[in-house]
Amino acid sequence: MSEQGSSIMYNPAGHGEVFEGYKAHSAGPRVSTESVVLDLLRKSYPDFYITCASLAGCDIRGFAQAGHATIVKDADEETFDSTRIYSAPGPRLENNPGSVVQHTRFGRWLYTWNDMEYILYEVETATRMGVGPVVLFILSPRGEDTEPHAAADELLTAIGAWSAVLHDEIYVFDNGRWTKSHELWESIQGSSWDEVILNPDMKANLIQDVQGFFDNKHLYKKLAVPWKRGLIMHGVPGNGKTLSIKALISALYEREVPVPSLYVKSVEARNGNNHNSIRNIFTLARSMAPCLLIFEDLDSLVTPSTRSYFLNEVDGLESNDGILMVGSTNHLELLDPAISRRPSRFDRKYQFKMPEEDERVAYCHYWRNKLIGDENDMLDFPVEICTVIAKLTGGFSFAYLKELFVTALMTIVRGGAVDSEEVDLPVMVRRADAVENGSEAEKVEEERNDTEPIPKKRTIPDVEIPASLKDNLLLKVIRAHLKTLLDEMDNTKEEDWSSSKNEVKGVLGMNPPRAIRPNQLGVRVLR
Repeated sequence: MSEQGSSIMYNPAGHGEVFEGYKAHSAGPRVSTESVVLDLLRKSYPDFYITCASLAGCDIRGFAQAGHATIVKDADEETFDSTRIYSAPGPRLENNPGSVVQHTRFGRWLYTWNDMEYILYEVETATRMGVGPVVLFILSPRGEDTEPHAAADELLTAIGAWSAVLHDEIYVFDNGRWTKSHELWESIQGSSWDEVILNPDMKANLIQDVQGFFDNKHLYKKLAVPWKRGLIMHGVPGNGKTLSIKALISALYEREVPVPSLYVKSVEARNGNNHNSIRNIFTLARSMAPCLLIFEDLDSLVTPSTRSYFLNEVDGLESNDGILMVGSTNHLELLDPAISRRPSRFDRKYQFKMPEEDERVAYCHYWRNKLIGDENDMLDFPVEICTVIAKLTGGFSFAYLKELFVTALMTIVRGGAVDSEEVDLPVMVRRADAVENGSEAEKVEEERNDTEPIPKKRTIPDVEIPASLKDNLLLKVIRAHLKTLLDEMDNTKEEDWSSSKNEVKGVLGMNPPRAIRPNQLGVRVLR
């Protein structure tokens, strides 16, 4: 590390001995990695104080990336033990493609802070129960007038104080630990309730429930009831659950005293210790309270194997005051009744239904407001079109309404001339699961029992078009795309609404309604 201008003697030979000892320990019966490595470090670094610390609550890399310190890998590949792991796409709120991250089992770093140089060892421990936590060993040069752990304590205090504050970030729980996500925070910016089209009464009640919870701590105390609540958002995908969560997070951050949000992506831990994962989720939430604790796809997070741990944390002896839990699910019927029907856990339920005509009109107005203005004169979007489109799109989810507008606008953009008499629609890719000989509808019909009713194929409603709109290009393109989307909706197989208890087969329009999400143009629709 001479090119770094360091004055510390790093003792390469000693580092090699530590690594060889670590490997020998890893190859045999392991009881306490922490004590073994600590003993090795003391022998190899006699001129250093060695402090053993937990990484919990100390974001050493984030602290350095923010410019408060520098961190440099200080080991070659032969003495550095790590695994590159693909991290699955983040929360739907974040809408990212995933990433490759490094999980370090044994590594050495040069860390410089406040004109002080440290050597940091990151070591994954092991116990008789299996893989343990990653432990941080802080090596600081010995001094005649210094306490053994004084320099390490100063560093940990500075990093811990910085880590305890969110810096344009949202906490995300995944792989058994909390991390801060600036990307998720960025995806929330600009979200507001103005973008969420819902039944007005339901929307107002939802906002009041959340804001009222954080406004009325004194009232809960006066009534001698615990200051905690839980809400469940449920219903068919594509009708505003995720957009509502984003609006909630954004609105809470805009309060005079911002309320932080914590997002649970999964409760599965790398070592299989899901009990500790759920414990860690609620431990941080309690320390951050008042806060919003989000469980998206609650039915997949709380499974039979994690149910008792989850309920213990919700109902346990420790106080959950100030925690508002919000769970979302497409399958309310799959949630354990102990979660969905028990008071004092998730008290209120909001069903996100397929939009009624008034809501579809409001959604069309939302698009109209986005597309008209002084800088946009290429599109003739009279207000009368909103009612016509709403009547044409009965049974459409908000996700399919969005798809309809996106494909229509893309067609117009590609077409160039807006006064064209003809609408040249793009060639649509045939569904991968289409039948070689005959349509999907024919296949479905053949597989049905003679006694099973055959669903009626959806058609475009017969809606009277005002004379003033007969030649409107936007309406022409939307009507042309309607048939394509209706065919896709009819041909989409039942997937999301089937369960072992009640397998549902059929096409859109049967009960219960099908959970369909459009996939044209690669558009990812938020639930």
